[in-house]
Amino acid sequence: MTTDDFVLDVSRIREEALRKMSRGPVTGTYGLDTEKVIAVLNDVVATEVVCWLRYTRHAISATGIDRSQVAAEFTEHAAAEMQHALRAAERVSQLGGQPDFDPATLARRSHTDYTAPDEKDLKAMLEHNLLAERIVISTYQEIARWVGDHDPTTRRLIESILEEEEEHADDLSDLLAI
Repeated sequence: MTTDDFVLDVSRIREEALRKMSRGPVTGTYGLDTEKVIAVLNDVVATEVVCWLRYTRHAISATGIDRSQVAAEFTEHAAAEMQHALRAAERVSQLGGQPDFDPATLARRSHTDYTAPDEKDLKAMLEHNLLAERIVISTYQEIARWVGDHDPTTRRLIESILEEEEEHADDLSDLLAI
């Protein structure tokens, strides 16, 4: 088929859209199991909330000569992580699911852990957060590959968050060179 052979049956598409309006943005061309995508995105929500919690704790408890610079970076990253969680939760809702912010299951569903190093050790905090960012980068790359062209909106969301996580890892690497 060449591009000259392309015919778009808008009438058929309109009729199908009208019949299935209650499904929101999920159309008949959606190529994945929405429940699986919702579950994966809810794990992203959990991951981002746990990262927000860890960064926030570290920003508050950081001490030492470089405290001001490091705490400011942790605070900035914490705000970004919460925005990531909210963006993923919004996508869950768009797909017809319920965002899962259940505190009882956040840590279990997260790709990273919350354990905190000695709160006086800035280097350990930086390393712990860099490790978490590297885990998130790898898992989000896998999610983006899995989603592929089956759900371009979710893939672009994950790729957008991934780009920011890579920036966070770069920031933390720079701070570790202090």
